[in-house]
Amino acid sequence: MKSCRSQIALTLSCLTSLFTVIISNPVTANTSFFGKISLSPNSESVKKTVTGYTGGSYSLSAVSKRDRDRNLCIGFADPKPDHILVLEKDFPKLNIKVDTGGSDTTLLIVGPNKDTVRCGDDTGRNKDASINGKNWKAGTYRIWVGSFKARTRRNYKLSLQE
Repeated sequence: MKSCRSQIALTLSCLTSLFTVIISNPVTANTSFFGKISLSPNSESVKKTVTGYTGGSYSLSAVSKRDRDRNLCIGFADPKPDHILVLEKDFPKLNIKVDTGGSDTTLLIVGPNKDTVRCGDDTGRNKDASINGKNWKAGTYRIWVGSFKARTRRNYKLSLQE
């Protein structure tokens, strides 16, 4: 009986350690649910659209409470990013927009270093999120598309345009 209790205690200890590592390092994930997007600026306008869906219960404010422009980071997603964006060169401007047909979505983008955070919520009267930013440095970005309510699944198109 004593060895059974020891095994159970050891198993619980291992699971607790694993859970702690997973929730404390969501931003360092090297994979994404819906794949990698690579962009390089050229003489013609860059435009790319990818798809995915929301549905997690991880609070995006746990990654960052506010972004570099002091915007609130809100919404719920999975701890693993939805997309990995690789900018092969600097972009003077980049517009990233979610389209669900009007559902309440949010955006969180971290990169090219862990200290650079951009967050987006409603776009004008539309509840879909967008980020229209300047001075995007070359590098790897992690993108989370969230929903305002936890565990709300919405199919989306994510558009990236120079």
